[in-house]
Amino acid sequence: MRAAIVLIVLLTLAGCGTLRVDPPTPTGEAVAACDKLATLLPKTLDGDERSASEPASPYVAVWGSGAITLRCGVPRPSRMAPTDELQEIGGVGWFADPERPALFTAVTDTAYVEVTVGGEHVPAEVLADLSKPIGQISGQP
Repeated sequence: MRAAIVLIVLLTLAGCGTLRVDPPTPTGEAVAACDKLATLLPKTLDGDERSASEPASPYVAVWGSGAITLRCGVPRPSRMAPTDELQEIGGVGWFADPERPALFTAVTDTAYVEVTVGGEHVPAEVLADLSKPIGQISGQP
């Protein structure tokens, strides 16, 4: 199922604490945008330090034990209709998946950025912290 491919698969690998996250394969302008975003992401997000993911990819970021994950260069969300209103946070439009309350997608001119926020993290706070660097990949201040 296509949705299963797009969804983040988090599996704790035995003994190493590294998380498995399927990296996206951005194309066109999204490649440069995602490469830029990788340099702008915070080392700490909502109190969690960046951690490793497997396979290593510049298009994936994980914080803490994986309750917060980011994938840059994902396809347009299949559930997002052209008439859907986006929630604006920090100048970035966010699509909230109605069937997956922990899944949010930032919509920019150059790339879609998928963020999963779970655990005890407050999505609005995490998305606010990520909106600044994400806004910078699409030329927003």
